[in-house]
Amino acid sequence: MIDLSGLRPGLKGSARLIVAETHTAPFVGSGQVRVLATPVMINLMEAAALDAAESLLPAGHQSLGTRLDVRHYAATPIGLAVYVIAELIRVDGRTLEFRVEARDDREPIGDGWHHRVVVNVARFDKRAQEKLAARN
Repeated sequence: MIDLSGLRPGLKGSARLIVAETHTAPFVGSGQVRVLATPVMINLMEAAALDAAESLLPAGHQSLGTRLDVRHYAATPIGLAVYVIAELIRVDGRTLEFRVEARDDREPIGDGWHHRVVVNVARFDKRAQEKLAARN
């Protein structure tokens, strides 16, 4: 059994970026308007969740994203900053559930839920390599 006793509801993490051309929908292939792409906002949400919990995991373990349920409801143009906060809401066995909220310099732009599962890195990598070998 993994000791996750250091992970308690209320832990918070954050992530931030200044929107650049490389963060826009046309650049990442998710649209045509030069504003923050939804996949980039989602990446920030995952980064904020990592910031909240990853340093508290036992050696040899990491968390992997397994579920996202998010809304992206306001556009952020190039040059504005985006800030994301993730709050650990629940720990259920190896599953971590986060509430995520994103805003830019002017207004809230997105929110939702993000789930991560804690895995043993060596075991996870072994299974991934076995899967790769099995395709040949």
